[in-house]
Amino acid sequence: DKQMIEFIGKQQANLNVIDTCNQPDICKFLEAKLRDLTVVEKSLNEYLETKRRAFPRFYFVSANDLLDILSKGRYPKEIEPHFKKVYNGINKVRWVDDKTIDAIISEEGEVVDLEEPLVLEGAVEHWLQTILDTSKATLKERLAEAVASAYDTAQRPQWLVQVVAQVGLTAVNIQWNKEVNTAFKQLEEGIENAMKDYNQKQNKQLEDLIELIRDGGLDKLSRRKITVVCQTDAHNRDVVSRLVHNHEETYECFEWQSQLRFSWRTSEHDCFINIIDAEFPYQYEYLGTPTRLVVTPLTDRCYITLTQSLRRIMGGAPAGPAGTGKTETVKDLSRALGQVCFVFNCSEQMDHKSLANTFKGLSQAGAWGCFDEFNRIAARVLSVVSNQVKSILDALRADLKEFKFQDETIGLQKSCGMFITMNPGYAGRTELPENIKALFRSVSMVVPDFQIICEIMLMSEG
Repeated sequence: DKQMIEFIGKQQANLNVIDTCNQPDICKFLEAKLRDLTVVEKSLNEYLETKRRAFPRFYFVSANDLLDILSKGRYPKEIEPHFKKVYNGINKVRWVDDKTIDAIISEEGEVVDLEEPLVLEGAVEHWLQTILDTSKATLKERLAEAVASAYDTAQRPQWLVQVVAQVGLTAVNIQWNKEVNTAFKQLEEGIENAMKDYNQKQNKQLEDLIELIRDGGLDKLSRRKITVVCQTDAHNRDVVSRLVHNHEETYECFEWQSQLRFSWRTSEHDCFINIIDAEFPYQYEYLGTPTRLVVTPLTDRCYITLTQSLRRIMGGAPAGPAGTGKTETVKDLSRALGQVCFVFNCSEQMDHKSLANTFKGLSQAGAWGCFDEFNRIAARVLSVVSNQVKSILDALRADLKEFKFQDETIGLQKSCGMFITMNPGYAGRTELPENIKALFRSVSMVVPDFQIICEIMLMSEG
C-alpha cells in the first residue's frame, strides 16, 4: 500500500499519459504489486476463515462488517451496532461498565436480566459466543421457573405481563398440551364433558386477555406481548373446539397429533416439541417479541410437511405464487422451535463458493437457512450445490459431529436445517435439477380463491 501511494504520488508531477506509460519497468512493477495484493487477499481470507470457524455466525456477515468487528474487538461497546447481524433478537445490551453487561435488550425494548453479569474479555469471537450461550442458558432457566410456578386463571393475564414474552408464550403452549392430555385422560375415565369444560375454560382465559387489552392500561411492549398470546390462545381454543366437534376421545387422534405439542421434561430439564412422530428440542434462541402468524389450516399442513422433512433428514421446499406465506411460514416455525433462521435472497449472481460458505455457517452454527426464490440461481451452480447439500444431509444421517465438506473438515450441529422457496412459472426462473429436488421435500402453498369464497357466502346467505 505504501509503495502504491508513493508510485501514484510520483505520477502527479507529470500527468501526460504517454510519458507515464513509457516509464522503464512500470509494467513489471504493477504486475509485482498485483501478485503481492493476491497474496495479501489470500492471507486475509484465511485469517477471516479462522475467525468464522471460531464463531460460525460470522459466515452470515459481510467481509467489510467482519473486518470492522475484528478491528474493534477490544472495545465491545463499539461492536454493539453489529449485534443484530449475528443474533436474532438481541439488539443491544445493558452495560455495567465498558466491558461488563448484565442484560440483553430486544429491538422492541424488552430487557432480560442475565443470571449474572458477564465480562466481555478476550477475542471478540469468543465473547460473542459467550453472550449467545449465556442468553440461551438464561431463557432455559426462566422457562423452568415459569413451568414450575403455578397460577390460576384469574392471575394469568398479570403473570403474562410480568414474564419474558418468549418464555410466557412457550409456557402457555406447555400448559395447553398438559391440560388437553388431562382432558383426554378424563374422557377415558368416563367424564364425558371433560373436553367441553376445558374449552369453556379456554374461552374464559381468552376473554380475560381481551379485557386486559381493551382496558388500555398496557404499555406498547406489554400490549404486543399479550396480543401474540391472545392470538395463540385463539388457535389453541379452535383446535380443542374441533376435538369436541369431531368427538375425539384419545390423544392419539390425528387432529391432536398434527399440532405442535410442547412439553417440559423435568428429568432432562429441557423443553421438547412433538408433532406427529417428530420430536425437536427447544433451542432457546432469544427472539424478542416478534409478531406471529395467524395459523390457518394451510399453515398447519405446511408445519407437518416441514417437520416431517426435518425428521427424515431432508430440506423443505415450499413452492407457490408470491404472497402465499412461504418464507414467513418457515420463519414462524423456527420461532415456535426457538430456533434462529437466516433468510437469503437468491439471485443469478450467486455462485457455488458463496453458497458453500453459507452452508458451512449453517452446519457449524446449527441454524436454519431459508433460501428465498432458490430457482433464480443458475442451473450450472445448482448442480454443484446439490453435492454440497447432500454431504451435509449424509453427515446428519450418520450422526457425525464433524464431516468433510469440500476438502476440509468442519463441525456439525444436529439442529441445522435448510429450506428453499420457489415461485414456479415466473420469468427467469430455473427448473431445479432432479438431483437437488430429491433432497428437499416439497409443499405447495396456494392463494385462496376469493371469488369462490364469495360465491359460497352468497349461496349460504341465499
